Amino acid sequence: MDKVNEKIAITIDSHAGESAVAEPRLTMKNRLAYAGTDAAGNLLYCTLTSFINYFHTDVFGLSIGTAATIALVVRIVNTLTVPFWGLAIDKTKSKYGKSRPWFARLAIPFGVFMALTFFTPNLDGGAKVAYAAFTYLTASILYTGISTPITAILPNMTNDPLERTKLNSMRMNGGNIGYFITATFTLTLVSMLGGSNDQRGFFLTVVIFAIISTALFFFAFKNTREINTTEVAESMPIKDSFKALKGNWPWVIIVSSFIFYWLGNSTRTSSLIYYARYNLENVHYVSVLNGLVLTQMIGIALIPFLVRRYSKTTTMIIGLLLAAVGQIGLGLAGGNFPLLVITWILTSIGTGIAVSMPFAMLSDTVDYGEYKNGIRASGFLTAVGSAVGIQVGTGVGDFVPLKLMEAFGYVANQEQTSSALSAIKFGFSYLPAIFFVCGAIIMLTYSRYEKRESHVLETLQHRRANNRKI
Repeated sequence: MDKVNEKIAITIDSHAGESAVAEPRLTMKNRLAYAGTDAAGNLLYCTLTSFINYFHTDVFGLSIGTAATIALVVRIVNTLTVPFWGLAIDKTKSKYGKSRPWFARLAIPFGVFMALTFFTPNLDGGAKVAYAAFTYLTASILYTGISTPITAILPNMTNDPLERTKLNSMRMNGGNIGYFITATFTLTLVSMLGGSNDQRGFFLTVVIFAIISTALFFFAFKNTREINTTEVAESMPIKDSFKALKGNWPWVIIVSSFIFYWLGNSTRTSSLIYYARYNLENVHYVSVLNGLVLTQMIGIALIPFLVRRYSKTTTMIIGLLLAAVGQIGLGLAGGNFPLLVITWILTSIGTGIAVSMPFAMLSDTVDYGEYKNGIRASGFLTAVGSAVGIQVGTGVGDFVPLKLMEAFGYVANQEQTSSALSAIKFGFSYLPAIFFVCGAIIMLTYSRYEKRESHVLETLQHRRANNRKI
């Protein structure tokens, strides 16, 4: 594999001229540090997305309608903050780079507010709703802030497209480990630490996760590095960042498809605990099925082989359609737990592919924006791309199943009606499948741009070589 990378680097450099400067090779510590960023983020954020609806309705005591409204409003407001995080990165001037400093700046606030989101003060009425909304919103905004440099740093860690794909795969594996820990052990830790008091159990569990997350972010701050920042060290005007979007159709396509991926994924993950508790009548299935999320690594491991054989566009579509087939299988499995496990694994392999590809492909849209508009807005494009996809997708993905359950008569901590059970099942299985298929259809339009990537990279290398000569 190293020989392949060297050949690719030599090929690219040969187009840039003799003045092209070879970039330093990434070490294993650099790679592990980058993987640790997503492990740290997912350890807390996946706790939030997987359990916040259940925590608000069945633990904190909010009505399902109130919880749905909070989920939607938080995502809308948070989405509005996304461009500012990207602009903040692009305007950052630091000896540590543009993205790295934010790992250290936001690690502690992020951990603190995630813990506060699962804290239950003795409040009633409007004060209770206000506290839930404020902590949820602040934690979400801080996650957007600290996740933005995770994506933004990728195109500035290496110029090698294959190396970017490998780095992104390591990041996704790190994220899967973080998700595996929270998805598998959260409810067990809640029971152990809280006894019969779920409020105390959730808070103490998230405090432990927050400490681990903070340590991982500081490790990443120390051991990641950036290139491609010296040529754009000047503070970039805000209007130039928005200009990088002009005519950047690859970015529009990827973000649109990514929104539908997160719609599907958020709908199924937020509905799982309700489905296990009320439809399957065994809440322990949550830990078992969530623990199988590690099978996403199979999908991630397949990405380099799929990309070589097919294309990034086709690979993304394969992942989305595989996830859709698995989701349909979950609906047909009913209470047959072995079949549930098989179809859940199938979905996880598909989502492992589908969630990984956009992050690497967004790096390519940074190149395209520079090629078309002469502006390399790494932070802005990747921030708006990844965070809008996540925030819009998870926001609507949390809101829709809750409103569906409310419309069909769901009542927390009670035996559910047949219509409520049907609504829970639909939100858990078939609705995510619909979203995944929509994302695949959108990706069909990306292939024409992928075919031009070699030309884009060669042109940029020539431009940079000429600039060095000048």
